Amino acid sequence: MAEEPSRVRIDKWLWAARFYKTRALAVDAIESGKVELNGERSKRSKLVQSGDRIRVRMGPYEHVIVVKAASERRGPASVAAGLYEELPESKKVREAMALHMKAMHANTGYESGRPTKRDRRDIERLKGR
Repeated sequence: MAEEPSRVRIDKWLWAARFYKTRALAVDAIESGKVELNGERSKRSKLVQSGDRIRVRMGPYEHVIVVKAASERRGPASVAAGLYEELPESKKVREAMALHMKAMHANTGYESGRPTKRDRRDIERLKGR
């Protein structure tokens, strides 16, 4: 059985930890500045080791995590969750953002997203068309 490496490229680690579905998506995020390693922008070949702090921005959400283990292999989600630990402050901010986003979408006035044909006709009538 092969021994896990102590240091891994950041693009491979993000893929193995299931932050991105493919390594190509991880590389794009790193190159566009959405991933910081220990407070600095990094290149995809930067090595990650246990104890490093990574900040990952995905849409409106931001994850601040501490690396617990290095892995080059992508496994089940339960194994991937063991590769890192999210900071409690990060989790609180992310949950608050999720509530905010949910509240923004709940203000549309429609039950299921799109207006129905009847709603559209009412809108047209109000606009005077």
